[in-house]
Amino acid sequence: MKEDRAEVYFDTLRPKYPEYINKLELEALQDEVPIIRRGTRDILRYLLRTHNCKNILELGAAVGYSALVMSEQTSRDAHVTTVEKVPARIKKARENFAKYDRDNKITLLEGDVYDVLDKLVEEGREYDFIFLDAAKAQYLGFLPNILKLLKTGGLLVSDNVLHEGDVLESRYFIRRRDRTIHERMREYLKVITNHPQLETICLTEGDGTTISVKGE
Repeated sequence: MKEDRAEVYFDTLRPKYPEYINKLELEALQDEVPIIRRGTRDILRYLLRTHNCKNILELGAAVGYSALVMSEQTSRDAHVTTVEKVPARIKKARENFAKYDRDNKITLLEGDVYDVLDKLVEEGREYDFIFLDAAKAQYLGFLPNILKLLKTGGLLVSDNVLHEGDVLESRYFIRRRDRTIHERMREYLKVITNHPQLETICLTEGDGTTISVKGE
């Protein structure tokens, strides 16, 4: 397929990442841990570098791969705060940060995303970049607090919005157990592409990615 050939070709053009990033990517794939795809990684790298982001919030740390990728693309005075609730992933993420976060640029917050967002809002935190990669069916529920935390002019990147292509299909062709995610993701996309505070572009890269800029 042309898409597969394009991906192989683009791999030859991609910038080199530290060897530990490649190692973590391979380990995650072998262990079937969901991590960002290379196309999404390219998007994060481009946006973080061109916008000189300093204060980054990630919702959905998994084993810490994407937080480390983002840390590598920002200046030494930048900081990445990432959130995870699954104990096994928290343990692995902490191990990876202890090994590879040499400048102590990453903070891992443990707990449910809803609870952590509430706390961050109460504390009056602000971020110029938010990467949403947590429970897909909850994206719309997270959005109100995300908008409170995102600075004017800040970027919101939402990953996996196509949900392995299911979002493109009629709900009648979707397995019954996946219909809730299908419906909620479609509603999320409708909301962020029509939201008065957001200017949003939808990309097919990775498993579908949206980039939103917060206006006044």
